[in-house]
Amino acid sequence: MTVRVRFAPSPTGHLHVGGARTALFNWLFARKSEGVFVLRIEDTDRERSSDAMTEAILHALRWLGLDWDEGPFFQSQGLSRHQADAQRLLESALAYRDFSTPEEVARDREALIRAGRGYRPARDRADALGPEEETRRVEAGVPYAIRFRVRPGETVWEDLVHGITRFNNEDIDDLTILRSDGTPTYNLAVVSDDAEMGITHVIRGDDHLSNTPKQILLYQALGKSVPVFGHVPMILGPDGKRLSKRHGATSIAEYEDQGILPGAMVNFLALLGWNPGDEQEIFELPEIVERFTVERILKKSSVFDLEKLSWLTGRHLSRTPASRLEPLVTERFARSGKTSPEALTGRMDWYLGLIGLLKERARSLDDIVEQGMAYVLHEVVYEEAAVSKHWKDPQWASAALDRLGERLSGCPWLPEDLESELRGLAADLGVGAGRLIHPLRVALTGQAVSPGIFDVMVLLGRERTLGRIGRAVSAMRSKGKG
Repeated sequence: MTVRVRFAPSPTGHLHVGGARTALFNWLFARKSEGVFVLRIEDTDRERSSDAMTEAILHALRWLGLDWDEGPFFQSQGLSRHQADAQRLLESALAYRDFSTPEEVARDREALIRAGRGYRPARDRADALGPEEETRRVEAGVPYAIRFRVRPGETVWEDLVHGITRFNNEDIDDLTILRSDGTPTYNLAVVSDDAEMGITHVIRGDDHLSNTPKQILLYQALGKSVPVFGHVPMILGPDGKRLSKRHGATSIAEYEDQGILPGAMVNFLALLGWNPGDEQEIFELPEIVERFTVERILKKSSVFDLEKLSWLTGRHLSRTPASRLEPLVTERFARSGKTSPEALTGRMDWYLGLIGLLKERARSLDDIVEQGMAYVLHEVVYEEAAVSKHWKDPQWASAALDRLGERLSGCPWLPEDLESELRGLAADLGVGAGRLIHPLRVALTGQAVSPGIFDVMVLLGRERTLGRIGRAVSAMRSKGKG
């Protein structure tokens, strides 16, 4: 049997973290099984669905590297099949027409709370009509929905994640499968579509757990093969509640905008509910495919940890060659409006050296750009906090940097020679090297943190380094006079 799985997002909003993890687990299962990953857009909510949201979902999947084998199919294109399936159930007495008025539905809702299990007032009214009255109402154009008759007993399946799972059918109301306007409800449309597409395994979130017995009953009533189901625990926020917008960015598009690497996002999503079986945490996508098994999907909910995502992005940045990061970084530099792509790529070797230097400490692509501005722009912008901390004695710092500039002016421009000169001056001044390095870092980058200062000096070159030291000395002396 060829494994066929599907991801079926609704184009009523962006692809969010929970949906992206569902897509990933289905994709991984398909790739590991040499199966088929089907993409279906569930666009039956015509008022809230949009082409823009569909394209945003497709873009997010492409960004994550989750290519699909078939589709995208659109659920709305199966309307006639959905209606035909509902009609088949109606004709075989496995469903019935529900002529309930809005007032009756409201009363039913209150009565159901009091009556509890097994109370089905809509079915009682339908059965009490008799065939002649039912025919008369249909011919008179009285609107009706079609409800599925839930049979007595118990619905049982072996869940890929939770094992044997049971639902008492008395706890399931006769579900509406076709609305009075002729449109299908979620459960009928999903069963009809999955059966038509030959889906063999359905992997989705725990929030769909209560839908599964309804869908199994529909599969059986329609004479269709029931797929294997697996329900993945929900993702929680740090407060232990279901992840939502109040916990920060939750759509994949937002993380892309923030400069998170797609490989880091996939790595992070995989670990949100899957255990590789050892202590390894950094994975490339092919490694995850090789090691993924549904048996290692966790039964307990995972907590969304932004700090972990940031850390993983840092690790992926450090592992990624500068040449692969260059287009992404260049785009973000250009977006800032402070420099042009041509100004950067026109000196490509230097530019790749800059990216290579900055990516080791960065936690996002935006970090590289933010830190990189000190290198690509002519003027240095001094961070107020860095100045307050490291130039707090401007008289001493300016004199020390002035002497350092003199010593460096004739020095070979290699890291080991630059370090020797700085440490020699520190010894002459009777201070540790850090006493010089910190004010020098602010002078060269405007920032309190940077890559190794001697690597920074080599990257800037002799002329720019000495020029920035001179401007810093002037700035500190002006500050000292003030």
